[in-house]
Amino acid sequence: MHKGSWVALLCIAAGLGCAPQVTTDRKADHWRAPWRGVDLSYVNELEHCGAHYSDSNGRTDPFEIFAAAGANWVRLRLWHSPDWTDYSTLEDVQRSIRRARRAGMKVLLDFHYSDDWVHPGKQLVPRAWTTHVGDTDSLAQLLGQYTYDTLTQLADAKLLPDAVQVGNETNTDLLITKEVAEDAPINWSRNVQLLNAGIDAVRRVSLETASDIAVMLHIAQPENVSAWFRAGASAGLHNYDLIGISYYPKWSSTSFDQIGGMIAEWRAEFAADVVIVETAYPWTTKGQDAATNLLGTDSLVDGFPATIDGQREQLLALQEQVAGSGGLGVVYWEPAWVSTGCSTRWGKGSHWENATLFDFDGRLHRGADFLKP
Repeated sequence: MHKGSWVALLCIAAGLGCAPQVTTDRKADHWRAPWRGVDLSYVNELEHCGAHYSDSNGRTDPFEIFAAAGANWVRLRLWHSPDWTDYSTLEDVQRSIRRARRAGMKVLLDFHYSDDWVHPGKQLVPRAWTTHVGDTDSLAQLLGQYTYDTLTQLADAKLLPDAVQVGNETNTDLLITKEVAEDAPINWSRNVQLLNAGIDAVRRVSLETASDIAVMLHIAQPENVSAWFRAGASAGLHNYDLIGISYYPKWSSTSFDQIGGMIAEWRAEFAADVVIVETAYPWTTKGQDAATNLLGTDSLVDGFPATIDGQREQLLALQEQVAGSGGLGVVYWEPAWVSTGCSTRWGKGSHWENATLFDFDGRLHRGADFLKP
């Protein structure tokens, strides 16, 4: 549905005579400009753990470093009520949005709808909602109200995001009580009711705040996209703007040179814009700490070695494929997850320091060149 159509429908539903005027700093479809993004969800925690960052001009704030390098979007995850961390909570997200705003970057808020990490097969319901899992109507109401309340709080604090992910890597059923296989069948009538509740909540806040907040739906790995969105459309999934994709060669059966053609097909079939909203590439196979690197030689693409220049060229080539097929751009996942003495969910140190955009001394390196306009 075209942007103007949903605004008009919401006005009618609210008993209003006309569509709201969009504020001058949040113009309609502002999110359709090219995306050069970074996920900085870990930064507050890493700095508290002693991480240090720098660039060649002496900047030390990672938000400012990436903005100066050309980044114009920051992605931030949000958990519901985690009892194991003080980060990626609403309070922590507010700190990060303020930092992003000061650096002049737009914000994509990633609702995980869980108290912990979610990904395909692991979409665990927040503890506060577990008694409602068997009642889809009640669960949809909770999801919608939580989305609405969160965005309203951010709006009141003048921290409203520019785009919202209604779920993270939602390849399988949302709000379930145990993990399932990544190819488990989806209860689409239930899933669409939940997703539409989140989408409608974002649209309601857009209307009430006269803001154009883009809605993204996010699927892991390109080979899963077409079937998921076709099934969703048949079940009544509606009113989203952006298809967000995780693309990691290690975990994908899609070859690197197929990405552009697939993006062009999705844009034509689903009438939505496309962002590679998670990706990463190793600049070395060595580690700085005892934590095992998640991306190693099994993550490499032919022609792009595990070097700083190899990482740079792979990301530039990916950005070129996306743009050349009409996609909006690329968001790099956790480019600042450097090694520290603190423990993450999986152990002490970083499992990603060889795939950041900083060297082992915390200096921004040439891998970040894909962020340049």
